[in-house]
Amino acid sequence: MIRGNQFHRRQTIAIVTLAVSLGLWTGTAESAPATGGKGHRPTASAKQPPAVQTAVRYAEALAHGDRVTAGQLDFACQYRYVVASPAKVKQFAPADDTSYDSCWQTLTDAYAPMLKRSDIAMDIIWPSTGPLMFFGDDLPRVPASTFVADVLGTSPPGSGLHVTVVGSRTIPSGSFRLGRTGKVLGAPTTLVQLSVQYQDPLTSPVTYAPGNVKWTNTIKRPRLALKSVTTQWVVFTGLKQHGFPGDTAVFNLPVATQPEAPGMMADKIPFATEASRALPESLAWWGPDDQPGTLTAAAARAAIFPDLRDRVALLNRVLLIDPKQPDALTVLTRHLYSVLLREARNSHQVPIKDPALGIVVDEFYWNIYAQGARLDLSNGMEMGGLSQPTPADFLYRLIPALQTLVSVRPEQLDNRFRLGIAYRWNNDQLPMVETFESLVKDIPEHRRTPKSEALLQLAWSRINKVSWNRILHDTETPRAYADAEAALAQAELPLDKFLAEYAMAYTMIFLPNYGDKAKMLQHLTEAKRWFDEVPGKSDEVWRYFLHSELLKAVLDADPMFQPILATAAAPHA
Repeated sequence: MIRGNQFHRRQTIAIVTLAVSLGLWTGTAESAPATGGKGHRPTASAKQPPAVQTAVRYAEALAHGDRVTAGQLDFACQYRYVVASPAKVKQFAPADDTSYDSCWQTLTDAYAPMLKRSDIAMDIIWPSTGPLMFFGDDLPRVPASTFVADVLGTSPPGSGLHVTVVGSRTIPSGSFRLGRTGKVLGAPTTLVQLSVQYQDPLTSPVTYAPGNVKWTNTIKRPRLALKSVTTQWVVFTGLKQHGFPGDTAVFNLPVATQPEAPGMMADKIPFATEASRALPESLAWWGPDDQPGTLTAAAARAAIFPDLRDRVALLNRVLLIDPKQPDALTVLTRHLYSVLLREARNSHQVPIKDPALGIVVDEFYWNIYAQGARLDLSNGMEMGGLSQPTPADFLYRLIPALQTLVSVRPEQLDNRFRLGIAYRWNNDQLPMVETFESLVKDIPEHRRTPKSEALLQLAWSRINKVSWNRILHDTETPRAYADAEAALAQAELPLDKFLAEYAMAYTMIFLPNYGDKAKMLQHLTEAKRWFDEVPGKSDEVWRYFLHSELLKAVLDADPMFQPILATAAAPHA
């Protein structure tokens, strides 16, 4: 029913043109410093203390997937190697030793829970496939190695990160034993702070927005794309004197130990007054002004993705960074609205050749469906335990995006039309009426076609409200009739005149004793006359409107409606 959909083709062409012009864009950040590969410059400086150099080398080894270097600088890995060796250790294990793989597996197991995806249906976040690091409520307890994991550190598979030294300080010495009966050994300990900056806002880790708590499982907390975080690393020095192959090592994860007897506590190896972790108060997130060009290019790129899941994921990522990015909101809302119309088409299965008439029938399907069963519009993928997104998922993602887009681009009337219709399908009774009341006031009288459409949509919002509430003598019923009558007076196109006459007849279903049945028959007769002038009209479409469940029940109950029913009779009848 929205003539505003006719603008979709022109805006889609503009978006695709932008995407083609930016075809070489690969999702990398603007003027981001290069890390990894042959051109990578180590952050550690020879002038820095050994503890600081060790922390930097360890972080960069993790980011680049260098298992050997990471294993040689990890305290737990060195400790296990020393304890397992029958003789005194004088040098590190060979590069092909399986101990490095075992140590690496321990590190990857530590951040595996952060890779478990909780974004489903239309809440999916880019990257839609592959690793997405999400730091939830456990962020303060996550080991520091997770923030420089290899899935983030190099490309591929990660997007790249940059490590810089913030500072360091001496803390009380750490301690450990090399055996259950061994003496406690001490090691000078330094706390090194490293800042981790992520290069690409489109693939950086995701966290909850600050200041949000988990009220209930049904409330979705806002998320943000992490730009940088300061991590602290506990570094032991002077280890060679205790039989270690290296003199410095990072205490990232404790050594896994077993208690001497059931019920007893296992030894904590090593003991330190601090832990290697992130500093929650240091978190900084990507914002709209950081890389606006990247966001614009991403919106254009998403528009030409063949898969809806990928499209929505990339647009959701852009909107994490800039919730009011107009290009992303436009692409997202138009695609979701189109998908809802496609779902309607798959359900009613009425063959239609004319695009404008097809939109009318698809919207009419949801208008009628929203008055009754509503299951497909209310049962989401997660709640229903389904394997694929449902129309409810599309609708629930569409409404907040349209609300934001309308606030950003209030002059674009087609977005306001779609928002009002989405409210109706979601049975939001007050806003579905108020949205179109506002549109009727804002559209000047000389713009007759948009004015007629706004009045017609207002009538259908009132009809849906009356049909759902089922209140006898509801005052919204005569108002809906008056709105449809005013829409007919403004209508210029045969399609709009048909819809106005049909809406007046449909409204009379909810009047006491169906109002004046002769008048209802007159409206339906006029609706058929105008329908015959609609481009692409067919008997199947007319039959679909006339056989709408509530209307057909009224028409079948009174012989006076037989002439109009005969116009929709199947050919074989």
